[in-house]
Amino acid sequence: MLASGVLGVTPDLLLRAFEAGAGAVVAKSVGVSPREGYRNPTVVGVCCGYLNAIGLANPGISEFAEEMRVLAGSRLPVFASLFGSNEKEFSEIATTLESVDVKGYELNLSCPHVKGVGTEVGQDPALVARIVSGVKQVTRRPVVVKVSPNVDDIVAIAEAAAEGGADGITAINTLRAMTIDVETYRPILSNRIGGLSGPAIRPVAIRCVYEISKAVDIPVVGCGGVTNWSDAVEFLLAGASAVQVGSALATRGYRVFKEISAGLLSYLDRHGFARVEDLVGLSHSY
Repeated sequence: MLASGVLGVTPDLLLRAFEAGAGAVVAKSVGVSPREGYRNPTVVGVCCGYLNAIGLANPGISEFAEEMRVLAGSRLPVFASLFGSNEKEFSEIATTLESVDVKGYELNLSCPHVKGVGTEVGQDPALVARIVSGVKQVTRRPVVVKVSPNVDDIVAIAEAAAEGGADGITAINTLRAMTIDVETYRPILSNRIGGLSGPAIRPVAIRCVYEISKAVDIPVVGCGGVTNWSDAVEFLLAGASAVQVGSALATRGYRVFKEISAGLLSYLDRHGFARVEDLVGLSHSY
């Protein structure tokens, strides 16, 4: 799957990722109202991945819905990523998108660098359960909750999402981090603090997927540092039923989707597995 926030800013880019081999795509997060986001610089490469603090820039739900209507009748399995500050906003966004041809919703309860939304909302289990329940009341489409590693107990948040009726969990979003220019003495990101993505966070994501998948009876989608087939296999063994790819697109390009799929099929053949599902959670037996 294409992870949210990477290339999913227009229907054309979503379609391009699908045509390149992604099994599904997640659009960039959208809120009730338009949001400009932070001024540049908003993305910077570091030795172990990327830092970003884009600030949830988006056109607002009304404009986004119009953009997504160009996909009507397409084969594109697109999930809309939603963010908000309370139950009402999430339900309002989902209601608006019910007239659009999307396959489901990923609730962004984990953005680490925007006040009043994201992690600030997603660290309260009771609120998480209410938000999920509210969205489930306005849709029959799958609802997946993207959780944050920047909380005291990520398993408790995942369990609250499941209790609220979530159909799946995406683990994880980025880790709070920053970098400083040693010549100017200034933080490089305009927002100072952003979210770290890429290979550096994969061990954290693996641990989170492992713990969450043992605690809930709904599918878990692994996200964080997937760059090749081996990374994908590790997530599956930890308990993920699917994986999302984000930062790797910056270094590997669109070919990364087919490379991962081909490597995964080769792995299954070498180890005598008939299906990807046969790998899910195998590490739990040890």
